[in-house]
Amino acid sequence: MNTPHRLVLWDIDLTLVDLRGLGGRWYTDALLAVTGTPLRELPSFPGRTERAITTEILTAHGIEPTDELIQRMWRELVRLSERGRATLAEFGHALPGAALALSTLAGQGVVQSLVTGNLPEIALHKLAAFDLHDHLDLEIGGYGTLSAHRPDLVAHAIERASEKHGRPFAPEVVAVVGDTPHDVTAALAHGAIAVGVATGRHSAEELADSGAHTVLTDLSDTQAVIRALTAA
Repeated sequence: MNTPHRLVLWDIDLTLVDLRGLGGRWYTDALLAVTGTPLRELPSFPGRTERAITTEILTAHGIEPTDELIQRMWRELVRLSERGRATLAEFGHALPGAALALSTLAGQGVVQSLVTGNLPEIALHKLAAFDLHDHLDLEIGGYGTLSAHRPDLVAHAIERASEKHGRPFAPEVVAVVGDTPHDVTAALAHGAIAVGVATGRHSAEELADSGAHTVLTDLSDTQAVIRALTAA
């Protein structure tokens, strides 16, 4: 069997699924459960990693963000996600074209995984709620537990994919797709193809200005998606 020669790394929130507001609700409950502190302010979520968000929330509430406390917050977030897993789909929807884009790339032998700010467990819950997980290799993903800096997640995913498939994925055969300038700049930091999708809080113009090689309105035009993600 030929070794797959392309790697696509997907963001989740507002790229593949829309579960807007759920993260804020979970953090409100987690902060109170773990520290006894009511949440007074919520940082910006789009394009940021769980490590960055958790650290900022604790600091903003006068709590030292020790690694032990960050881990406790994450365990509580996972518990909340697990508890609501059966009804998660009621809080949002898969974005148009997401399922077909994933299955089409899989049919072409493209290796697909994630670069997401989410915790690994929550990433699975969000995708599985809409049956979007089957074509993604979640073991090689870059997750928000790794670093506050999104480019580190891209580097990790490329390294894991290269190890698993027995040869390097050169930058020109790696595509990173997401809805924020953070996704774009993380791709560009490693010379990868940066594809912006204007399905989140950032406009097509903002994504283009951040350096995206291609900007899509959404994922509904499957052939346009495939061209963008497999461009040389």
